[in-house]
Amino acid sequence: MSKVVLKDVHKQYKDAHVLSGIDMNIEDGEFVTLLGPSGCGKSTILRILSGLTEATGGNVMIDGKDMKKVPPKNRQVGMVFQSYALFPNMTVYENVAFGLKMRKQPVNEIAEHVEKMINLVGLKEKKEAFPHELSGGQQQRVALARSLVVRPKVLLLDEPLSALDAQIRKHLQVELRTIQRELKMTMILVTHDQEEAMTVSDRIFVMNQGKIAQEGTPFEIYTQPKTEFVANFIGRYNVFTKEQIENLLGGKMTILAAKYAIRPESIQFQPQTSSYPIRAIAGDSIMNGNVIRTTFHADNKQFTMEQLHHQSSAFEKGTEYQLFVEPKDVIALS
Repeated sequence: MSKVVLKDVHKQYKDAHVLSGIDMNIEDGEFVTLLGPSGCGKSTILRILSGLTEATGGNVMIDGKDMKKVPPKNRQVGMVFQSYALFPNMTVYENVAFGLKMRKQPVNEIAEHVEKMINLVGLKEKKEAFPHELSGGQQQRVALARSLVVRPKVLLLDEPLSALDAQIRKHLQVELRTIQRELKMTMILVTHDQEEAMTVSDRIFVMNQGKIAQEGTPFEIYTQPKTEFVANFIGRYNVFTKEQIENLLGGKMTILAAKYAIRPESIQFQPQTSSYPIRAIAGDSIMNGNVIRTTFHADNKQFTMEQLHHQSSAFEKGTEYQLFVEPKDVIALS
């Protein structure tokens, strides 16, 4: 049985269709990410699951139970927001214990669960600290612990790391995934950051304009985009029309689709046995950490190539080069 099921879910505000025909099956203990640009309906799905927003149509099931008439407080769904929403006059321990106290659990059980959760999120030394004494990353861990300690059936995460700086965000992504695996808890994350989605997810639902554009594992989404939108949103693909790919590859492959995509890192300087050659003129190169991204021009089409940063990867601007791409890396788009 799936832990979370959405079937033909719609949400409409007057004439605005926020969600259209959303179908999802999320398994018990799975970490799923809803990925897409702002306004695509990601957070609306979380609000419908939590009961904060009512769907216009369709069905929502959690653990085999129809949620249509179940109020938010009875859904056993936890939610972590971008804003930490901690109680400023309570310590870390008291913030984490709050939900259990509201449920009137025995004091000794509260202490046991809270201590365990504080240790799990790495805040043992900060349990007597107040929120204003913590960094942003530490406050977000408290918010996470507060939601986890009540053991929800599903934990919803609405861009919880987006307000943090890059280094802390990457560290907490790994920690979040580790905690999820240890607790074997079903989690649904909303983000517009494709790198974050790739880091933490078992599966990704890429969303666009209130619909699911593609669903799959991080590997499937990255290596086999089905549409131009997904190709552009994931991994900075180069997208070519039928005519452009014919000119670029010199008629060396059978062209059937209207558009094709090639990943920047799939374009190589050295040929393989079955490589297609590409002649192009180098433009600007940008060093992005360990990667050099170079713009090339061919037949009035601009595309990018990415290589690991080493001495031989520098291209001279204005010079023509012969590049190569493997047939398997030229992906037809629907």
